[in-house]
Amino acid sequence: MARCCACAGPDEDRARAQLAALTGAPARPGAAPAALIDGEPGHASGPFTLDGLTAVGEVTLHNRSDLLAALAAAGAAAPAGCPDGELLLRCWARLGAAGIRAAEGMFVLIVVDGTDLVLIRDQVGARTVFYARADGCWAASTSLRSLRHWPALGTGLNLAAVRSFLTFAYLPGEETLLRGVLEALPGRILRLAADGSATQEPYWEPSDALAPRGGLPAGELTAGGPANGGPGPGELGPEAYAARLRTLLEDATRCRLPQDESVAVLLSGGVDSSLVTALAAKLHTRPVHTYSISFGDELPNELGYSGLVAEHCGTRHRILTVSGEQVAARLADTVALLDSPVGDPLTVPNLMLAEAVAGDGLRVSLNGEGGDPVFGGPKNLPMLVHELHRDDPSPGARAEAYLRSYRKCYQDLPVLLTPEALRALAGEPHPERFVAPYLRPGAMQSLLNQLLHCNLRTKGAHHILTKVERLTASQGVQGRSPLFDRRVIDHAFATPPRWKLNGTVEKWVLKEAVRDLLPDTVTDRPKSGMRVPVQKWLRGPLHELSGDLLLGDRARQRGLLRPDTVRTWMRGEGTLLPRQGGKLWLVLTLELWLRAYDL
Repeated sequence: MARCCACAGPDEDRARAQLAALTGAPARPGAAPAALIDGEPGHASGPFTLDGLTAVGEVTLHNRSDLLAALAAAGAAAPAGCPDGELLLRCWARLGAAGIRAAEGMFVLIVVDGTDLVLIRDQVGARTVFYARADGCWAASTSLRSLRHWPALGTGLNLAAVRSFLTFAYLPGEETLLRGVLEALPGRILRLAADGSATQEPYWEPSDALAPRGGLPAGELTAGGPANGGPGPGELGPEAYAARLRTLLEDATRCRLPQDESVAVLLSGGVDSSLVTALAAKLHTRPVHTYSISFGDELPNELGYSGLVAEHCGTRHRILTVSGEQVAARLADTVALLDSPVGDPLTVPNLMLAEAVAGDGLRVSLNGEGGDPVFGGPKNLPMLVHELHRDDPSPGARAEAYLRSYRKCYQDLPVLLTPEALRALAGEPHPERFVAPYLRPGAMQSLLNQLLHCNLRTKGAHHILTKVERLTASQGVQGRSPLFDRRVIDHAFATPPRWKLNGTVEKWVLKEAVRDLLPDTVTDRPKSGMRVPVQKWLRGPLHELSGDLLLGDRARQRGLLRPDTVRTWMRGEGTLLPRQGGKLWLVLTLELWLRAYDL
């Protein structure tokens, strides 16, 4: 019989009462029961029961009508008004992996199936679920903090994950900073059996072999092409890929718009957020509110572009000014909201944007996240240049170059970590293991698609999406990402690489798909990114806090970082150059997260 070991959430008493009533199939003789831990924050709901299965989860579905039709066609019609969590459970129970594959949305479903737990995570990783085994029992939660409070679980710091975080600025795979606690991977169905075994079934993975030739009208087979060559015999022309992408982008945006409510769009002024703004303004019947960030007039910014897009699209536009003092005052609480640390200096501004959206009474915000990892942004250029010049043909050489291209703390680890920490890490698996499988021919044949696949499965799932989800959910807002739509991703990988990176033009097919929606000034602008004044903050309002935290007794007793290196970095000297601030921000974020989780 399934039992509830612990529960946490905004309505804890109600959730405990619900979960205490969970029952499953009779336990097999001698088998330990599964444990179910509800999660927070976000949109946790349940329990739902069906045919001896019981489930809870955080489930938001964008294509309910498709799923209801699929169930009806299978002779298993579902009530039209059933909650999203129940609908997804019905898809799993009646249609299996195919039913989950058909779902488009942000979801995690934890299913008690007899004495097993089944963990189902959405295709791209918009929502997260963690699991562990203790006292002969599996437990799972959508919140790492809730799982840490499970009485049976005794855990400590996972030193290998510390190295991974300092390498990537996030944790790129299954590992967490809690020893013995793992994160389920996106696009997978994970079954945790009573005997302690775990089996994983991939139900979706992008592939560059999914060319959509059969789905396009014959009239879209065009000649000609971009500057670096037209299509080969029997191959689609670039206009066909752009036209199909436009249809998919409109569908992806339309299904994420709230019904009969205004919607927010986080507008940086780059092409990705601008095209989402334009599509929302075109497709939505209610007002579109846009929000941009300013760090002060003295810094280079993209406000001219975001203002131009807002005016062009007729949105209700707000600019939020974020000061260093606000960042210093709120950084610790913001870091504590995340299940795993993210070394991104935009975390506090992202939270402030979510607060502004919620304060305006809006419940859904769209964003332009996904353009770079899906369509070929500038993060791939260092690797492409490396490939032209590398003289080491070994498979590990490419993975090593990928780690170096992050330009975080990977090359500084020998002088950043203490000798004791380095000795303890000597026998641990190397961080290359997270990227090497993607950087060889397999699901993807071309190097660009291999890089994009790696970006999607590492940074996309474990940095971009999880940060957006946790920070927006903390304010009762749903952050939705049309460019991470599974159908958009499938089409992007099926598009020939030369039409994503066309000479020096990045994301060429994406820009062509929306060219009529935006001014050429925006569509054709080079990507500059938002200039975040990290160094200014660390020299100013964060200077004293950084010293107290990183050089204080608690950090010293933990024995991870060398104080002499931290002092050098705080002075802006040594190996920190030429990226002063970014690496120090990384170790500061790590220290704050470890304190928030009492590690």
